[in-house]
Amino acid sequence: MTEDGISGMSAVLKVGDRTITAEEIIPLLAGYQLLPPLLRAIIIDEAIALITCTDEEKAKALEQFYGQNQIDSPEAQQAWLKRQGMSAEQLEALATRELKIEKFKQQTWGHKLESYFLGRKSKLDRVIYSLIRTQDPGIIQEIYFRIQEEEQSFAELAREYSKGPEAQTGGLIGPVEMSTPHPILAKILVASQPGQVCPPTRLGEWLVIVRLEKFIPAQLDEAMRRRLMNECFTSWLTQQLNQQLGLDQ
Repeated sequence: MTEDGISGMSAVLKVGDRTITAEEIIPLLAGYQLLPPLLRAIIIDEAIALITCTDEEKAKALEQFYGQNQIDSPEAQQAWLKRQGMSAEQLEALATRELKIEKFKQQTWGHKLESYFLGRKSKLDRVIYSLIRTQDPGIIQEIYFRIQEEEQSFAELAREYSKGPEAQTGGLIGPVEMSTPHPILAKILVASQPGQVCPPTRLGEWLVIVRLEKFIPAQLDEAMRRRLMNECFTSWLTQQLNQQLGLDQ
């Protein structure tokens, strides 16, 4: 850092023979696509400014940070700080940042997760199903007839006739979340019972026969709570960033 004046402007950084002024910083950040990440970091830091950590939490966070960055001595710490241009206080803030973010998520959305989960559950439920697809109306009717008459198994017919990647697995697909299949296919699966074979249905250019194998209801377990909490946080952060960039107008 320097305090020199250059043509009436304040020099803030010198890299090689180039001196960068305060007025150049924002265009440079934008040009190197660093402005959105910087704004995200500032938005997050403002949000967690009032979040506190205990001395024990700080010590544990610092220990983990040192381990991840191979900082195993006071000398290594000073060298790391010098390379990063950071102070010891900034290092502590960095080390505890993720913990504060997790606390912020919990405080902001923890009490809303059950209702958010219920609103999303229909898309989070998973299914395993079997599928045969073709573009030939005559073949699809013949396949359906063979399945109904139990002349051949669904898997055999899928391997022989299906024109998608499911042919390699005997028609078997999943488990996948209900947001994954085509919306029409998802409606059929929701209304089906395991083992039920639905008549040929048109999905765009394809004619399909589908059989539900298993329905797996979504559970609000710890992994799901973390996922939904992160969804809420990401959505909030994107909205905040768009406001800063004037993209929500």
